[in-house]
Amino acid sequence: MIRFAPDTKNNFWNTMLEPFSAFDNAVMKTDVREKDGKYFLDINLAGYGKEDIKISLYNGTLTVSADHNESKEEKDAKGNLIRRERYSGSCKRSWYIGEGISENEIHASFENGVLTVEVPSEAKKEEPKERQIAIQ
Repeated sequence: MIRFAPDTKNNFWNTMLEPFSAFDNAVMKTDVREKDGKYFLDINLAGYGKEDIKISLYNGTLTVSADHNESKEEKDAKGNLIRRERYSGSCKRSWYIGEGISENEIHASFENGVLTVEVPSEAKKEEPKERQIAIQ
């Protein structure tokens, strides 16, 4: 079961449905679907490129972060600056997915401003097997 990391409200559905604040642009709007024993997180990252996005897994917590910096300049024929616009944005969101899930079981794709992350709904149970211990 996906849960929010301890640093958030820990109530998945209430957090998903609560009204967004004035910092609406900094929040990654996410739809969560379950199908065939997997969760699919569809994360809206319009305005970001694939190269701007990072996905990490640490202690059972999946974190998606995005950073984007853009600068545009327009100059006249003499090279004088007429207009300069800058944009910088970043956002980050975490979900607790379980410590038994490895990075090899998580798959992600990015298309048309939507990052889709596929996560197993449960960690695979490892069969007990004999393991050799090296003698030093």
